[in-house]
Amino acid sequence: MEMKLVICVHHYFQLYQAPEWLAPNLEREFPGLRAISLSSYDDLPREAADADALVAWSVRPGQLAAAKKLRWLHSTMAAVGNVLVPEVVNSDIVVTNSSSVHGPVVAEHALALLLALARQVPRSRDYQREGRWGLEALYFEGVRPRTVGGATLVVVGMGAIGSRVAQMASALGMKVFGVREHPARGGEGAEQVFGFDKLDDLLPKVDFVVLAAPVTPKTQGLMNAERLALLPRTAFIVNVSRGALLDETALVAAINEGHLAGAALDVFAEEPLPAASPLWRAPQVLITPHSAALNEHLWQRQYECICENLRRFQSGRPLLGVVDKVRGY
Repeated sequence: MEMKLVICVHHYFQLYQAPEWLAPNLEREFPGLRAISLSSYDDLPREAADADALVAWSVRPGQLAAAKKLRWLHSTMAAVGNVLVPEVVNSDIVVTNSSSVHGPVVAEHALALLLALARQVPRSRDYQREGRWGLEALYFEGVRPRTVGGATLVVVGMGAIGSRVAQMASALGMKVFGVREHPARGGEGAEQVFGFDKLDDLLPKVDFVVLAAPVTPKTQGLMNAERLALLPRTAFIVNVSRGALLDETALVAAINEGHLAGAALDVFAEEPLPAASPLWRAPQVLITPHSAALNEHLWQRQYECICENLRRFQSGRPLLGVVDKVRGY
């Protein structure tokens, strides 16, 4: 089947840029496919004008105004906000994402952060740098190491990331509850799944909270000062979703005042996280630089994801990973 696919994937981080082999490999895999890989956004309006499909992580308003043939846009990210420009939302273009690529890896990172908090790994690292045998300090000073077996976890967002977190946490013996916009859809690994209207009832009973939900009107500022105050003083929070879900100022205040045991954050309201941010110096805060999706197989998995949907696209079958352009996920 003859078709044109444009690849326009640009990011300040080199790993997230489309590799040179992507376009030629796709052309070898799919006879009749013309895959164009762009080195900048400059030629996107012209190349997209007669394209059938587009692979991107970000599109600027107006760049697809002339793309009248475009029927499919694939985002190499799980979050699709950067491609939902008006000419995409108000069209018949089907948008898919790479949640199946990133979900399992980000879930592993979330669990690693959770375990690091539970076992107080950052403090042991601090003692190592000091050349200090911190056995007594770990137990008698500050938050004590604890076991996750039998602990209660609330996972906010039960998509590809949250469901995988729930499955792995359940395997470790944790009692897992899920929260999502449509609780009737359930969530593998969770004992029960609730709507957002039940979140305030769950928070006072938890040991850990993992934020894995997309940014929507319901989740924007979800964990504000009021909700952080509902958590037990012994609770930890992990955010691998987006910084917009969590009030960072309220989080620092809660930890500094002893109202929260700690937090692990991979995402932030402003990225890169400014050097002046109090999060860098907040006690019991573990920071990773939005690195949850990093892995050595990233583009091989992206390639497999794109190939599967190309087969479906060419045969007229439903695509995988289709997102609701209005809801944004």
